[in-house]
Amino acid sequence: MNHFARLSEASLQLATNVNKPGYDRSKVRVGIVHLGIGAFHRAHQAVYTDSALAGGDNRWGILGVSLRSSDTRDALEPQEGLYTVASRDGGGDSFRVIGSIVKVLVAPENPEAVLAALADPDVAIVSLTVTEKGYCYSPATASLDETHADIVHDLDNPAAPRSAIGFIVESLARRRANDVAPFTLLSCDNLPSNGETLKRVVTRFAELRDPALGRYIRDNTAFPSTMVDRIVPATTDADRLAVARSTGYSDDWPVMTEPFSQWVVEDNFSSGRPKWENFGVTFVDDVAAFELMKLRLLNGSHSTLAYLGYLAGHETVSDVMAAPGFGAFIEAMMDQEITPTLPALTGFDVEAYKAQLRERFRNPALRHRTWQIAMDGSQKLPQRLLNTIRRRLEQKKPFDRLALGVAGWMRYAAGTDENGNLIDVRDPLSKEFMQRTADAASVNDFLDAYLSFRQVFGDDLPGNSEFRRTVGTALEKLLECGAARAVTGMTL
Repeated sequence: MNHFARLSEASLQLATNVNKPGYDRSKVRVGIVHLGIGAFHRAHQAVYTDSALAGGDNRWGILGVSLRSSDTRDALEPQEGLYTVASRDGGGDSFRVIGSIVKVLVAPENPEAVLAALADPDVAIVSLTVTEKGYCYSPATASLDETHADIVHDLDNPAAPRSAIGFIVESLARRRANDVAPFTLLSCDNLPSNGETLKRVVTRFAELRDPALGRYIRDNTAFPSTMVDRIVPATTDADRLAVARSTGYSDDWPVMTEPFSQWVVEDNFSSGRPKWENFGVTFVDDVAAFELMKLRLLNGSHSTLAYLGYLAGHETVSDVMAAPGFGAFIEAMMDQEITPTLPALTGFDVEAYKAQLRERFRNPALRHRTWQIAMDGSQKLPQRLLNTIRRRLEQKKPFDRLALGVAGWMRYAAGTDENGNLIDVRDPLSKEFMQRTADAASVNDFLDAYLSFRQVFGDDLPGNSEFRRTVGTALEKLLECGAARAVTGMTL
């Protein structure tokens, strides 16, 4: 791509088939700090904010913070913060350059610079996409993991934090000391009641530092819950080349995504917000029903397709959906096992939503790798599959397909595929999974090894005979005949 000019304000003016920021970026001020400046944020919240800036309110520029890697900063800084969102479907690609990200900081390089940005009185919103594991919590209880290495470090070193929670609490302490109003904390991660979960871990951490600080944050800080939805695969070198050839400039960090995008937000902001509702965001009093629907139908189905599809030898979700039996399997799981666990959403067509989800999964232009979706399963499983199973147990109804998804995760996380090849398992507990399952001599041993992880399965499911029987049966099927035959066997 060396013969293409690098994306910048100047090179962008020469591009003809690209939607460009419709505002003067030199006049944009930072009003939002975003923790976890990854691909999803850049394809989702930053796009809505770009539209709000084009609508005439220049207070809402985004300062991004990477809590680990410098990759995003290193890619965007030479591009003056600009990057391309490529929306892909069967009809081709469309391109939009986003200008809402004003600057990117890398927290480990300069924690004080991040704390100073968070303490700035102009900052009214701190949003997060740090994935489930970034909350330093126990997925089974949704409470702060007080033994987490980063939490222990941040309590001992409040002025040099490592975790998102440590940065948030230290900056709120500084704002309080300087008589600056707290910012609104806006979680955009796939967690049940994500605002409440964030409030729980933040206030508990603050209490451990200083009980008065914990009370202050609980009483004065807004934590609206949200539901976010857009499929964003990891960007590849082939994607970068395709963007360059289509636009005429090189972009080191484009985002590849689907045309669909949804954001539902509780309208609870303490210090103002952009007029996102003018650009497609739905504001509601209570987001719980929307997020439960999305977590169980989309995320639960996605994870099931990822584990079983990977084991069956498929690289992408669209490949899985095209394979015999998988489309019918996921439709039956949605209709028979997930939908009956959902609360009613007045005026919302859940049948149309499910059909749209399956169509999105089939999008051949969106090469969403099963391996990418399979990451961090120990953090995702409780809210995506296990809570649905808990509800089915309460209803005394079967959950065989959900159980096969859980068994698929167990088989995958053990670290070898159906041909004996090693799997690159990316999970905070991956080493422990492999250690505890290494000597399993039977299906029951294998199951017991996993159910010993109470931070995943809680205290209830390991002792539930119906759960053990159903997941054990699914696991036995997987080990005996493989994922493809186990799936097709349920759709005959």
